[in-house]
Amino acid sequence: MVQLYNLHPFGSQQVVPCKLEPEQFCGGGRDALFVAAGCKVEAFAVSGQELCRPRCAFSTLGRVLRLAYSEAGDYLVAIEEKNKATFLRAYVNWRSKRTENSRVCIRMVGHNVEAPFSETFRDQMSIVEMPLSEAPLCISCCPVKGDLLVGCTNKLVLFSLKYQIINEECSVLNFERSLIIHIDNITPIEISFCVGYVAVMSDLEVLILKLESDPKGGENVNHHPQKTKKPMKQAEGISNETLQIESDDFVICQKPMELLGEKSEQSGISVTLESTGLADEKIKYFHVQHLLYRRFAPDISSYVLSDDIKLHSLQLLPIYQTGSLTSDTKSSSQEKELLSLFCFFSLPHVGYLYMVVKSVELMSVYQYPEKSQQAVLTPQFLHVITSNYLQCYTVRCSAAAAREEDPYVDTTLKACPPVSMDVCALRIQLFIGLKAICHFKNHVILLTKADPETIPERKESPKRLGSKKVTSVTLRTPPVAEAGWNLYIVNTISSVQLYKEMVDYSNTYKTAKTQSCIHLLSEAHLLVRAALMEACQLEPGEKAELIEAFKDSCAHLGDCYSRLDTQHSHLALPYYKMSGLSMAEVLARVDWAVEDGSQKYERGLIFYINHSLYENLDEELSEELAAKVVQMFHVAEPKQLPHILCSPSMKNIDPLTAISYLRKLDTSGLSSVLVTLTKAAMALKMGDLDMHRNEMKSHSEMKLVCGFILEPRLLIQQRKGQMVPTEFAVHLKETQPGLLVASVLGLQKNNKIAIEEADSFFKVLCGKDEDTIPQLLVDFWEALLVACLPDVVLQELFFKLTSQYIWRLSKKQPPDTIPLRTSEDLINTCSHYGLINPWVNVLLSSDSLEDKNFMDDLSKLQSLICGPSFDIASIIPFLEPLSEDTVAGLSVHVLCYTRLKEYELCIDRLLERCPEAVIPYANHELKEENRTLWWKKLLPELCQRIKRGGEKYQLYLSSLKETLSVVAVELELRDFLNVLPEDGTAAFFLPYLLYCSRKKSLT
Repeated sequence: MVQLYNLHPFGSQQVVPCKLEPEQFCGGGRDALFVAAGCKVEAFAVSGQELCRPRCAFSTLGRVLRLAYSEAGDYLVAIEEKNKATFLRAYVNWRSKRTENSRVCIRMVGHNVEAPFSETFRDQMSIVEMPLSEAPLCISCCPVKGDLLVGCTNKLVLFSLKYQIINEECSVLNFERSLIIHIDNITPIEISFCVGYVAVMSDLEVLILKLESDPKGGENVNHHPQKTKKPMKQAEGISNETLQIESDDFVICQKPMELLGEKSEQSGISVTLESTGLADEKIKYFHVQHLLYRRFAPDISSYVLSDDIKLHSLQLLPIYQTGSLTSDTKSSSQEKELLSLFCFFSLPHVGYLYMVVKSVELMSVYQYPEKSQQAVLTPQFLHVITSNYLQCYTVRCSAAAAREEDPYVDTTLKACPPVSMDVCALRIQLFIGLKAICHFKNHVILLTKADPETIPERKESPKRLGSKKVTSVTLRTPPVAEAGWNLYIVNTISSVQLYKEMVDYSNTYKTAKTQSCIHLLSEAHLLVRAALMEACQLEPGEKAELIEAFKDSCAHLGDCYSRLDTQHSHLALPYYKMSGLSMAEVLARVDWAVEDGSQKYERGLIFYINHSLYENLDEELSEELAAKVVQMFHVAEPKQLPHILCSPSMKNIDPLTAISYLRKLDTSGLSSVLVTLTKAAMALKMGDLDMHRNEMKSHSEMKLVCGFILEPRLLIQQRKGQMVPTEFAVHLKETQPGLLVASVLGLQKNNKIAIEEADSFFKVLCGKDEDTIPQLLVDFWEALLVACLPDVVLQELFFKLTSQYIWRLSKKQPPDTIPLRTSEDLINTCSHYGLINPWVNVLLSSDSLEDKNFMDDLSKLQSLICGPSFDIASIIPFLEPLSEDTVAGLSVHVLCYTRLKEYELCIDRLLERCPEAVIPYANHELKEENRTLWWKKLLPELCQRIKRGGEKYQLYLSSLKETLSVVAVELELRDFLNVLPEDGTAAFFLPYLLYCSRKKSLT
């Protein structure tokens, strides 16, 4: 379905002052129009104040059959006919052709140019002749690289564009025949070529191929033909012989067929590559990928068969990478990168537009009201001519390219009208006798010829269905003067001007609330988007104007989707985002009028505001707008009110207004813990502490934690990318720190906040810098260990806690608040905190601690080290601040080295500092495989220290007796004698020797 609007995309028109009737014409980049007539080509200026001024003219070898211009290389190429022979010639450096009699250099393709001729080539036009073994039928220039593809009866010949360097100051454009594509079973009447993509069209067939390079296999196929996979026999079971059988009474027609992707290899068309380029050529094509084959059949639904049911206007249209549409950088034409490619071709009454890069897909079908003669595709429009009308249709290329380029299209961030949207005709302009059309930049070139009146005289009745004979019609031409002709340059108006007209036109649909308003505004949006995609052709002022139009179109589309109740109303959000409007500016566009005593708000607007308020925007609504938002949600989405009120953007809401709406939720049966917490927050904002306390008492602590999990913004808000505690969180820190820690733990457990964010939150809440750890944060870390969350990195958490315990003990720094949990609580509730080894208590009781305030931190540190999960090796480097001169430091060091199985080191340190703890230590630690240390380490050490005497002689002696008791039980008599010191007195060891001998006799 094609929708028709009566807009004005065409502006002024001017007549090109051609002396002879144009036979061929084409646009030349941005600033020239080439017109071929007879044996001459004229160039006319088509830019600025010199529009339609003749620039230069040059003679051709013969009548021009085909004409094409390449912006890359700035050359013109023509198929010329002379004496019934055709020639292919390229006109290079044509801008140097000052007069028609200026000298011209003619050279053969591929021939080297020597240095002495550099000055000549720089200042004069060159004609490059390209000999072919078969007559050229059609030509196409690659718009990106400037390579030339020539279509012949059985093959396509590719000429690569080269720049031959003569010297440092001069380079000459040249060509090299690099590839021959042999194609059987199809005779090209039109071809199109773009960066390796080839489209071939016959009367009723279209074939699209992609040439692929494979450097690894290049040596094997450099000069030998390479065939594609063996084609299948003719589809539908019709053999070639059958297709050729015709009788006087019947015409055999093939069925229509469309084959996409790999299936197109089944078309029956054989494609063979023959590389003819030089060995040092950078890009070589060795393989063919089939993308599309489509075959049409003549329309036999009527009783008359028409001979002019043929395809026309084959075209490949590239869209280039643009980066950000709204960036201010001007992309260079030298940095073009193909983003997407589209292929258009047409029958007399219907046109087809395909996307052919990542996937082959039919995008749009164009139904013409009259029989078309020719069409040209641009990124913004499709221009079609019939015998008397110039028609302008919209296209979907920019919509498809947007989805190729931007992964965020069709999300909550960005949107784009769909590719499947119905196409529309913006204008049908009357012209008499239209014959041909071409387009470049913002110009449509039209050739018109007013034919004299013809009167058909029919000789016989129409042919019946299925007959081969065609009706013969003789046209009687009255003896009038030769028909007149004109070549027009029709200037299309600027994209911004047409966009404004489309927006004004859409206003007629607003009151009706139909899809037509959205459709026309979508067309306007795509118009501007397509213009921005041609950034390399835009001046900075033009681009800035287009960017403003782009944002304006997004705002209008946002308005449509927010006001109309459609299934796509959620699109209001991304379009408003792309418009750059603030939330206050969007709300200012809302019609707040009340109809029939009741106010209705559509889904799109509610969705936009709700989502925007959920995002942590830095924008704060005024008190008036905040009140309107609350009233809106009270009507449309009352359950969302608590969430809306917790948004940072609603900071200026009047608390009394908010509470009044929240109380209405209570009466409607929607009361919940979240409503309670929101009322408590508003009461706190008013300074009503009694109301706040009453609200907080109405639910248990567990339910309050659940409420905070439902709405984290009651405690934590984002402002300018930073975590900011709310007034509610500050109040809980002073009054209910346990609830605060439990709530933040619940947020982390439900993935509402990361551990790093929680750390930052507690530091900001407690007014501490990055290097200072408040006790509330330590309480949170301990709560994390108790909760045993699966995604918590235990060792990192252990490191944080032990570092803090060690820092406090070493600096004698008490916690800034009372800890929420004691060491006993942690040992009883958390498996990561282990029971403290009993010898530690003996060690600590040997000397009174200087300050009992640090006892809890010391117990937590010792318990964590004794736990089963702690990696001791990681903490050893951080024990240095904790000196062993103190009992606390000694206990921690000995615990760590014991976990590392450094028992001998621990025994030495205990014997030196606390001998009374040696035997409890040995009884607890020296077991199983470490049992031998009793007599190999402990016994000799005690004997040595006893011999030296001193203040601790009695402690060493009692420890020795305990040691001997253990050793005597463990060892046999002979082994016991061997471990005794050699200078010992027999009287001292006699009781233990006697014990060993009795043990021996009993066994």
